[in-house]
Amino acid sequence: MDLIALLGLIIGISAIIVGNLVEGGTTGHLVQLAAAIIVFGGTLGAVLLSFSLKDLKIAINSLKLIFFNKKLSYEDTIDTILELLVLARRRGLLALQNELENVKDPFLKRGLTYIIDGLSGDLIKEALEREILAYEDMMKRASKVFESAGGYAPTIGIIGAILGLIHVLKNVTDPTKIGIGIATAFVATIYGVGSANLLFIPISKRIINKIEEEVILMELMIEGILGIEAGMNPYYLRAKLESFIRERQKERI
Repeated sequence: MDLIALLGLIIGISAIIVGNLVEGGTTGHLVQLAAAIIVFGGTLGAVLLSFSLKDLKIAINSLKLIFFNKKLSYEDTIDTILELLVLARRRGLLALQNELENVKDPFLKRGLTYIIDGLSGDLIKEALEREILAYEDMMKRASKVFESAGGYAPTIGIIGAILGLIHVLKNVTDPTKIGIGIATAFVATIYGVGSANLLFIPISKRIINKIEEEVILMELMIEGILGIEAGMNPYYLRAKLESFIRERQKERI
């Protein structure tokens, strides 16, 4: 569980609720079924119209990337690569076959399989880089789903506010219905703007940040795989991989 992401979500929602209580309101003021139906139902409809079912499935699955943090350790990856390199230099590249079941990362495992199958370094690099590009494209589309939802929600919240005001104007002769209409109007706006800025857009940004971290790790693996295939000196490869990480992190900053 990614506690930072969960903590951010809790703090954001709690700040609105506590602020409302400090102003003398109640939590009941923020619960309006009609406003929720208008905003969240309208936003869902707009997203369904904008994206394919495949994109929506990817977006839903990408939530695991947000709230269930995958451990990424550059140092552990470098150590694993160097252990495999030493084994390959001592016993030959085919000795890697017996180590595949101990390699947990599927991307690294595929690269090692290419080495065992006798592919050249250029072909291995091309195949793995294509896989990275495909993964990036898929996850960016997932991010775009939430980004679009963050754009639709405030606008649909305004629609909810207008509908609430229309309800008020139609019932100006009945004071008992005026309060309900005004509440729906303003709560719909809160739902729209709040969900966009506390949920949809932050999730979109979080996905992009996670992708960048994973791509750096995958690119590190490519460099390591090519080093294994070339039979590179372990000390030189470690220095090269550590330098690669420093440079990529500088670029990201």
